[in-house]
Parts: sequence; C-alpha cells; structure tokens
Amino acid sequence: MSKTAIISGASSGIGAATARKFIELGYSVVNIARRESPVDGVINVGADLSTEEGASYAAAQAAENISPGGTVALVHNASLMLKDSVHDCSNVDLMRVLAVNVGAVNTLNRELLPCMSAGSSVIYVGSTLSEKAVAGAHSYVISKHAQLGQMRATCQDLMGSQIHTAMICPGFTDTEMLKQHLGGDAELMHEIGSQNGFGRLVTPEEIAGAITWAHQSPVINGSVIHANLGQIER
Repeated sequence: MSKTAIISGASSGIGAATARKFIELGYSVVNIARRESPVDGVINVGADLSTEEGASYAAAQAAENISPGGTVALVHNASLMLKDSVHDCSNVDLMRVLAVNVGAVNTLNRELLPCMSAGSSVIYVGSTLSEKAVAGAHSYVISKHAQLGQMRATCQDLMGSQIHTAMICPGFTDTEMLKQHLGGDAELMHEIGSQNGFGRLVTPEEIAGAITWAHQSPVINGSVIHANLGQIER
C-alpha cells in the first residue's frame, strides 16, 4: 500500500524536519509552499496559500501524488505570524493571517479528503498559543485558537471514516519564524528557551517525531498534544 505525506510549509523548520522524518519512514512527501523544501526526495508544489485559488491549485497538484487506496498524512504546518496587538491589528492583517492559518486549511481539507482512504490522518500543527495568549501576537493567537476548533470540528465530521485527526501544539521551537518574530534577539531566544522543564528550546526534529507518531496513532483522534518540554506556567 502506498503512503503519502502532504505537508504545507515543508520548506523550513518543523515542516522540513517532518518531511525528512516521513521520508525515513518510506513515505512519498509533497511540500506545499512558496519555497522548495531542502529535503532530498520531496515533491514541491509551489503555491500561495493566502488565496483560495492558490490553495485549490496546491490541493489539485498534491492529489496527483495520491494512489487509490493509499494512506495519506495531511499535515497542516504552514503558518503566518505577525507582530500586532489589540491596539493596532487591522482587519486587513487579521484576514491575511486567517487566510493562511485557517482558510487554506479549510480548502486543503475540502479538496483532499475525498482522495484519502481509511488509515489516513489530518494533523494540525498548532501552538502553545492555541489555548493561551501572549502580548504582541494578536492575530496569530486568534488564528491558532480558531484552528483548534477547526481540528475538533474535523474530528466530528470524519466520524466513521477511519480517518483521524489531532493537533500538535509545539512550545517555543528553534525555528526561523520564532527568530524573525523576536527580531533575531539571541538573549531573548535564550530566555524563552529557559521557560520549560529542560531549559532549552524545542527542536524541529522533536516536533516532527510527535507529528509522525500522531499520524500512526488513531487512538488519539481529536486530541490536543502539547509538545513543549513541560512549559513553566506563569
């Protein structure tokens, strides 16, 4: 039986590490992103997920790599994070973030689920901020809370299909997105990395391991998995 992993945003960070892990497990891997994945063997589908047209195009291209009866891991990893607050977040920016973090997910699900067989999964890469909030990431927090509801609604709509879903919520992870959000401040990166039980940032490879495990574990259908090294509550 053929096995395919379709990963949005597999061009860097968690997405690239997840692509590498799925390839090691014998999967064909499709990356949906503006940039190509650095991982050897990945099939790249260039697309702009900020528009429904771009997401629909990506879904159609990705579907060509799904064999009838094969299992699929659909991993929603691509994400847009802006620095904003309740004081300055414009509706334009809010809709821009929601388009990538929620709208594109909706389109990919709608277009790809008919191609997915029993044993497949829909895995959402959420965030600590799917259930909490921090200052300065207003639109992102809203979008990740919405994505959590999206995962739970997906679970209910897929009952009886033998396709399961889950959300992996990484803690602060050593990625380019985090570095950009913090303005490249190495001291702040270190401080944030110390806010868990192991005193360091989570690695993309650790999150990749959680994602592949979730795909292989239908018993967690509808679950939220916190992958944060035991974040210190404040």
